[in-house]
Amino acid sequence: MDKIHYNIIGDNMEEKILDILKSENRAFDVAEIESLLGFSTVDELKELLKELNKLENDYKIYRTKKEKYMLFDKSNLKLGKLLGTKKGYAFADIEGDEDVFIKEENLNGAINNDQVIVEITSKKGLKLEGRVVKVIERKIKQFVGKVYFKNNKCLIDLDDKKVNLNIEVDSDKTLNAVSGHKVIVRLLDRKDNITYRGAIIKILGHIDDPGVDILSIAAKYEIEEEFPNDVIEEVKNIPSKVLENEYKNRKDLTNEMIFTIDGDDTKDIDDAVSIEKLSNGNYKLGVHIADVSYYVKENSPLDLEAQKRGTSVYLANTVIPMLPHELSNGICSLNPNVDRLAISCVMEIDSEGEIVNYDIFESVIKSRIQMTYKNVNSILNDNVVPIGYEPYAQSLKLMSELADILRANKVKKGYIDFEIDEPKIITDEKGEAIDVKLRERSKGENLIEDFMIAANETVARHITYMEYPFIYRVHGEPNEEKINNFLNFVSILGYSVHKMNKITPKALQNLLNELKDTKEYSILSQLLLRSMQKAVYDKTNIGHFGLASKCYTHFTSPIRRYPDTTVHRLLRTYLFNKNINIDTLKYWDQKLAVISLHTSERERAAVECEREVDDMKMAEYMEKHIGEEFSGIVSGVVSFGMFVLLPNKIEGLVKIDDLTDDYYTYDESTFSLIGNKNKRGYRLGDEVKVVVKSASKINHTIDFTIKK
Repeated sequence: MDKIHYNIIGDNMEEKILDILKSENRAFDVAEIESLLGFSTVDELKELLKELNKLENDYKIYRTKKEKYMLFDKSNLKLGKLLGTKKGYAFADIEGDEDVFIKEENLNGAINNDQVIVEITSKKGLKLEGRVVKVIERKIKQFVGKVYFKNNKCLIDLDDKKVNLNIEVDSDKTLNAVSGHKVIVRLLDRKDNITYRGAIIKILGHIDDPGVDILSIAAKYEIEEEFPNDVIEEVKNIPSKVLENEYKNRKDLTNEMIFTIDGDDTKDIDDAVSIEKLSNGNYKLGVHIADVSYYVKENSPLDLEAQKRGTSVYLANTVIPMLPHELSNGICSLNPNVDRLAISCVMEIDSEGEIVNYDIFESVIKSRIQMTYKNVNSILNDNVVPIGYEPYAQSLKLMSELADILRANKVKKGYIDFEIDEPKIITDEKGEAIDVKLRERSKGENLIEDFMIAANETVARHITYMEYPFIYRVHGEPNEEKINNFLNFVSILGYSVHKMNKITPKALQNLLNELKDTKEYSILSQLLLRSMQKAVYDKTNIGHFGLASKCYTHFTSPIRRYPDTTVHRLLRTYLFNKNINIDTLKYWDQKLAVISLHTSERERAAVECEREVDDMKMAEYMEKHIGEEFSGIVSGVVSFGMFVLLPNKIEGLVKIDDLTDDYYTYDESTFSLIGNKNKRGYRLGDEVKVVVKSASKINHTIDFTIKK
């Protein structure tokens, strides 16, 4: 290989080193790299060694035992996230590669969610096996568990059974916790591979206390119920009503017919709507959003805490809000018959659903009535007007007319409606699950969704056109391999669909329409959704694939989501205060990268927490129905059995050992269980009757057997 003779000054040394290591599939020693770079002085060698050390610490290159360097990706080492299991073994999730199986004895002290370096020890086809060489970062530094005592020593039984650790707490670090207390414990020092000393930092309550079950799961995801003292003190100085001087420079809409539509039990009301039919036949739609950023001042204790939380979290009968109740249910909530500060997006929409004109401005509104979806649906579905809704019935019908137009326009562009039903946990006064139903999704819910999407797109397009730093809600194109795997699965089930030349929103929309009448549709729709990327927040606009939108943001829920609060803050900075100097734009460009990443992470934590609470509450509900019979469909088939989904979205496992009428084996090629004698089997979408064999609130598990 010829010398490159790069000048150290002005050249990117990192890039040049990586180019050298990419050039040949081998390791290079320092002298070779130095020569190829054309370095000869002591100072240049020092700079080279410093850069090599940095690249090694960043896991971009790997130093062998013979002091040679190669690309990290070309070494036998992989960087990944450890995914623990209840059985002790684990997998390393390697980005862009197959998962690596790791036996319990090869974990080297690593636990669930750790960032680790794994050495590949064997490879059979696509199946990799390895061992943990090093724990780079312990993502979880505190755990939730139940206190128990053994030989006068305080020990913690961890809730997360995927974490195989023994935690001992010294007597001066127990906070006087007693047996049965659920606590948060922080790791101190390691005694051996699986034993740590810990300190209890918070007692959540006794295991039998109402609500402690949910708070324990929330604590696992670092979702905190209580607000810090400095936030509580700041809230005391925020007024409980709109002050006289706050009406200045705002458009007064308090005499307009504006109202809210939400769930029966909603207390934090972000959005209100208004409508008017114009003389030219177009619609004038107003979406009025609570002006949270006016009260939550940037970098105040309240703002920093809201940013840290990222989102409100809705857990069965419990809400852990992003903002204290004085704001989320009080001055920021668009409660009826009181003046409230808002940011309004008023759009003129034509008969094709296109937004032909709009205005975004600061306003003062007064909601006339707090409507519920149930009552709105009574008008729109059944033409029955509940008492008190008479003055608004015609406006609601006009809104429904516009919503149909907007939805048809979205569908024409490729909007994908996966029609995923969601469960709703019904609890008693003690917080125990007494029923599980499907969340209603009818005209009222769709109407508000359509209006909010229109406002979100309008705001996003406006700032994008101005080319100022902004925070977008983005959804990338799906991975082609995952979509092909889904299509292969569909063909295995025996269904023929049109070939997809290019993966577009319209193509996936057509695919779902082709599968609409299959018995497995609800399951296939869910599987296709899982095949797609997750929507996230980003300062770079790549569009929103699922909505078939070129430009999208979250503007409509600032009480519940920090990105929305940030969007409001940017609107005030750019549009209302006209603050668009270079320093301001540079400041926001840097800050939005941090906000986007953090709020995306907190959203993922909230979603995972909500799912875990639902699983726990469903198991709690089914504990009261042991021995009862239910009808369901086979929602998944695996080597150890099959999952059965009930109409209310409760899912349980039928273990293969409990299929006693025949000897069943798993057929990987057809994703089915096949009987040895009668060849009758079970496959995805089959309707079955099951009996509840067992359920465990503690383990979040439900087991069924097939009704004989």
